[in-house]
Amino acid sequence: MKIIYPAIFHREEGSYWVEFPDLEGCQSFGDTLEETLENAKEALAAYYVTLMEQGKQVKSPRDILGLKAAKNEFVSLVEANLIEKSKAVKKTLTIPSWLNEKALEKNINFSQTLQEALQERLGL
Repeated sequence: MKIIYPAIFHREEGSYWVEFPDLEGCQSFGDTLEETLENAKEALAAYYVTLMEQGKQVKSPRDILGLKAAKNEFVSLVEANLIEKSKAVKKTLTIPSWLNEKALEKNINFSQTLQEALQERLGL
C-alpha cells in the first residue's frame, strides 16, 4: 500500500529538513535534497505504520494547493510504500490437500499469494 502526503522542504545553511503539516512531529532532514527526500519517505512510512499498529486514527492528507511556501522552502508530495515497513505476523490456515499439492507443483509462494489476495480483496 502506498500513501502520499504533502510536505514542506526547508533549506537552511546548505542542508535541508522536511515536515509533514498533517502529521504532527513527522520530520526528517538530510545534507542533500535527494537524501532529504529519501529520509522523508522513511519517516512518513514509519510514522504511518506506528500509528496503525497502535490503533490510532491517521489524518488524511490535505490538498497540496492549500500549502504555501516561504522563502527557502518548497512544497512537494512524498510517497511512501507501507508494505516494506509492516512487521510480519505469522498465520496458520487450512486449505484442501489437492489445492496444496497443485500449488507445490507450481512452486507457489503461499505467503506472497495470500498477501496479494488480501490486498486485492481489501482494495489496497
